[in-house]
Amino acid sequence: MDTPFSTLIRTASHEAHTEAETSTFMSDLLGGRLGVDAYTRYTEQLWFVYRAMEDAAQRLRNDPVAGPFIQPELMRVAELERDLTHLHGGDDGWRERVRPLPATAAYAARVEECARTWPGGYVAHHYTRYLGDLSGGQIIRDKAEKTWGFARRGDGVRFYVFEQIRNPAAFKRGYRELLDAVAVDDLEKMRIVDECKRAFALNTSVFHALGEEFPLSA
Repeated sequence: MDTPFSTLIRTASHEAHTEAETSTFMSDLLGGRLGVDAYTRYTEQLWFVYRAMEDAAQRLRNDPVAGPFIQPELMRVAELERDLTHLHGGDDGWRERVRPLPATAAYAARVEECARTWPGGYVAHHYTRYLGDLSGGQIIRDKAEKTWGFARRGDGVRFYVFEQIRNPAAFKRGYRELLDAVAVDDLEKMRIVDECKRAFALNTSVFHALGEEFPLSA
C-alpha cells in the first residue's frame, strides 16, 4: 500500500466525518440555538460510548494491534463524570438516572463487540473518537464556554481538556505514525477503514436522535 495508512483512513472517511459534524443537532448546538439541557444530554451519551471504549482498554493494552493506541493521557471517562456532576448541579446521583438513547446503546455495543472480538475494529473507533476530541472537540469546548458560561477549561468542558497532552499537534503526529505502523496487512487496513466509516455513521445516528429530542424551537 503506497499511501500512508493515516492518510488513507482520513481521506476515505472524510464524507462520513463531514456528515457527522454537520448534523442539524450539532449545528444548532454550536450555533447557540439550543440550551444547556441539550448539551447535557449530549454529554450523557458520550459517557456511555467512552465507558465502552475505556472499559476495554486495560484488556487490550498488550494486544499487538490495539495496544500501542492505549495511552492513559487520552482517557476521558473521569473528566466526563466530573462534567456531568457539574451539569447536574453537583448531584452525583445522575449515574442512576441517565439512560442511553437507542442509537447510543447500539454505538456502545458495537465498540464493545470490536473490543472483544476484533482489535483492528477497536482501533477504528479509537481513532474516530480521540483524534476528533483533540481536533474538532476544541471548537465545541470554545462554543460551550461562550454560550453557557462555563469556566475556561473548567467543569462542564473538562472532557475536551487534555491536561497531560502539552502539544496536541505533536501528539496527533505521533498518533498518525502509530496508524502508519499498525501491525496488520493491507486487507485488514481496508476493513479498519470500513469500520471507521461505520463509527462515524453510528455517531451520526446519535446526533439524529438528539435532534429529534431537541428540535429547534427558535
